[in-house]
Amino acid sequence: MRNVVWLISGYAAVSLLTLVAMIVFRHDATMVTTEVWVRGVIVAVGSLLTLFFAVRAARGDRRMLLRLRVVTAVMVVAIAVIIALPGLFPLWFKLEQGVCGLLLLAVVVQVNRRSVVRP
Repeated sequence: MRNVVWLISGYAAVSLLTLVAMIVFRHDATMVTTEVWVRGVIVAVGSLLTLFFAVRAARGDRRMLLRLRVVTAVMVVAIAVIIALPGLFPLWFKLEQGVCGLLLLAVVVQVNRRSVVRP
């Protein structure tokens, strides 16, 4: 589970750095659209909550492991939809979401392994 915490820490770091980039480029309406603001803030907050779930799951909390499984799977699907939608988000944001999606996909695989399901 330590690897899961590291992966989600990376996801949180990327999400928070994206939030910083959004603030820096807030005056460029083509880079930071309303949709980017909404999604970026939700992802940043959600990444911290997901990190909380991961840390608690790593300490043996089975309910947090279940939450972690559900949240990461849903986020991977949501990211795939965002990347697939034409024109709604700028390319830089879709690339950032792709990085987050890859990190979360690795988490989904790891937290659903049989050794994690039945210790």
